[in-house]
Amino acid sequence: MTDTVTSSALYRLLAFLSPAFPIGAFTYSHGLEQVIDQGGISNAADLENWLADILQFGAGRSDAILLKETYREALAGNADTVQELRELGLALQPSKERHLETSAQGTAFIEAITNSWKPDTLSKAGRLFDRVAEADQDPWPYPVALGLVSAAHDIPEEAVLTSFLHAFAANIISVAVRAVPLGQSDGQKVLAALEPMIFEVSSRAREAGLDDLGTSTFLADIASMAHETQYSRLFRS
Repeated sequence: MTDTVTSSALYRLLAFLSPAFPIGAFTYSHGLEQVIDQGGISNAADLENWLADILQFGAGRSDAILLKETYREALAGNADTVQELRELGLALQPSKERHLETSAQGTAFIEAITNSWKPDTLSKAGRLFDRVAEADQDPWPYPVALGLVSAAHDIPEEAVLTSFLHAFAANIISVAVRAVPLGQSDGQKVLAALEPMIFEVSSRAREAGLDDLGTSTFLADIASMAHETQYSRLFRS
């Protein structure tokens, strides 16, 4: 981590990406519940391999790029481009449940920030948030919402990207701990093993652009589609 993170920025980042932040992240499995149900993941090694692919080639990487692009456009006060990224983030979703996963969390995130953590309007990003957050009732994809809010609260880009990917991985691991089930220690071992990869994906996202968007995690996408009709389930995606 090279960007300086102030105590205030760190405090807000920890709050925004805490499992306790009211966006319902714990209710989504990103299709993992269907994979577990079909026997595709039954131990920590399986989980690590599956999650590594999602981070490098799936929504982890793609959402990190969207977050970074939104962050930079928000800093510049480019409301039109942020709106385009908002629409793009929703259009990229490969299934109904993945659309719900990102839109429900993103919209809840904007609502929670508006009600409890509204940024000041001294910066371009702060004024942009004030204009667009309550402008309409259309949904927000989660990485775009987080990018806008992080810029408005002056949280450094590198810290946001790394923390977002960590929180994404931790939430998926929590799903596996409950649904496989895995032991808590196995879950933490997987998260520890993914540390260098999360740093790498974060670094690459900072250098990537919108032309680099795209995923190749077809089995995960198919799993999210199959989960829509799964008979017995604990999670919403």
